[in-house]
Formats: sequence, C-alpha cells, structure tokens
Amino acid sequence: MHFIIGYFRQRRKGIFVFFLFCLVFLCAFLLYRLPAGAVLYPAFVCTVLGLLFLISGIRREWLRHRRLEELGRLPSALQESFPEPITVEDRDYQQIISRLCEEQKQLETQMNLRYSDMIDYYTVWAHQIKTPIASMRLNLQNQDSEFARRILEDLARIERYVEMVMGYLRLDSDFTDYVIREYDLDEIVKQTVKKFAGQFIRKKLQLDYRPLHTRAVADEKWLQFVLEQVISNSLKYTESGRITIEMESDAMAKEAGDAILCIRDTGIGIAPEDIPRIFEKGYTGYNGRSDKKASGIGLYLCRRICDNLGHVITANSSLENGTVIRIRFKGPRSR
Repeated sequence: MHFIIGYFRQRRKGIFVFFLFCLVFLCAFLLYRLPAGAVLYPAFVCTVLGLLFLISGIRREWLRHRRLEELGRLPSALQESFPEPITVEDRDYQQIISRLCEEQKQLETQMNLRYSDMIDYYTVWAHQIKTPIASMRLNLQNQDSEFARRILEDLARIERYVEMVMGYLRLDSDFTDYVIREYDLDEIVKQTVKKFAGQFIRKKLQLDYRPLHTRAVADEKWLQFVLEQVISNSLKYTESGRITIEMESDAMAKEAGDAILCIRDTGIGIAPEDIPRIFEKGYTGYNGRSDKKASGIGLYLCRRICDNLGHVITANSSLENGTVIRIRFKGPRSR
C-alpha cells in the first residue's frame, strides 16, 4: 500500500495535467455549443488507455522496487546487478553508485594490503625482540639473587606485552589461528600459573588451586592468553592474601551442560561504577587512574577473545574485598 501511495504521489502532476486538459476541452466544446459527448467519449477512452499504461507502469516499478530491496539486503561487494534504467536520471545514479562501489573496493584492497604489511612487520618484530629476551633469561638463570629474579619477572612482563600487541593486531584478522578442540582445563591452567610462580613467591601470596577435573572446548593458546591477563591483574592488585582458582558450582550452568572457571583474589577490588565498563576498550577506571601504566586493553582483549571462542567472561568485585573473574565454557564434560 505504501508503494502504491508513493507511486501516485510521485506522478500526481501528470495525472492532474491529464484531467486539466480534459476539462479545458469540455469547456471549449460547451462554449461552442457542441455536444458534451464529443469530448466525454474521447476522454473516457483516453482514461481507460491511461489506466492500462498506469497499471503496466506500476507493475514495472514494483518489480524494480523489489529488485532494489533485494540488492539492499546484500553486502556492498555483491551489489552489482541493478535493474535496467528507465530514465536518464536512473542511468546517472547507477553510474555514480558503480563508481563509488569501485572506489570502495580499491580502498578496501589498499587497506587490506596495509593491514597485512603491518601484521607482517609486527610479527617479525615480535620474533626479533624475543631473541634478546631469551638471551637475557639464559644469562640470568645462573644467578640466584633478588635482582636477577626481579629482572626475570620484568622480562616475563615484556613478553606478555608483546603477546598482547600481537593478540590485538590479530583479533580482527581473517587468518586468526584458532585451533578449537576439547582440552583438559587443568593442564592449561597449570601451564599458565607456572609462569607466575616467581611473582607468587616474591609477593608471598598463597595460591589456592583446586583441581578442576573438567574438559572444555576451547583454543589452548588464546585461552592461555586470557588466563594470563586475568592472573596478571590479580597479582598486580593483590598485596596480601590469596588467589583462588576453582570450578564454580552453579545449578543452572550444570543443567545447561556448561562449566564456570572462577579466579578469585583478595586484592583492592574494583569500584562499583567501574564494573559495567572494565571490558571496554581503553577503559582503566579508578584503579587504572591510580596506576599510570594501565592501558585498558588487557580485559578488552579477554572479552573479545572469549566472544570469538564462544565463552562468556564476567566480573564481580567490591573495593577492598577483591575481584572474581568467571569464564563460562559451553558444554564441557567432567571427568
């Protein structure tokens, strides 16, 4: 109905002119005292023919309208087969759209090439910077001193920052190397926690690790990245107490066949107003403003990676009472 109303509204001037001409002829015939039928009959015949042409035009325009609607639902890269132009104006618009689409394709190609070059550059850079880091670690492993242990922790932190850069760059890539299969969560978590053993010892924090006895469908490398970010934050903002890693019992999750990995600390916590936004890109919150080194990227990457893997990451916290990070896995199987 909207289409019909729009069609008549678009052609109302032509219809008005047609009836105006009929009225002019009728008045002229009446002034010359000629029979009114002499003008009414031709006007009737013209009206019938006009209606036939009008119906044909409506049908043609309806088909064009449907075709344009179908094109509108397609991605811009596939919008090529436009309806046959009827007017010069239609042809001009189609030429403009075709030029814009061609320019967009060229721009996308250039951007993809630049993005690929940037990924290649940072990949080479990451491999190159890991060489001196590994060399420094080998040189420090033979030294048993507080200074050497501090340097080793700093080197591990640098490696995590390098991995964060690579994770950030590869996040939207079409070639992200996900290997999705079923893994033993205990093995992944233990490998991750082992990297932070020195920091646990130096800060005299207790690790309360409770065997998970759970298998989950995930990607080992990217899940380790998420766990490293979460545990690193817990260590960063926990000065005393413990960090607990366990599977959380949840009746609804168990009924749905899911499992929830819980990482709990006794740190300074997160302000209530910051909780809804801690997974946003670049958001550092109250703690981040206190710690000038915070970038607000770590938890953002965790959320994006979890979304890509089909996991759900959430946070609960309160100031001075610590933070709880939960990662919900879809459909694991307990051993």
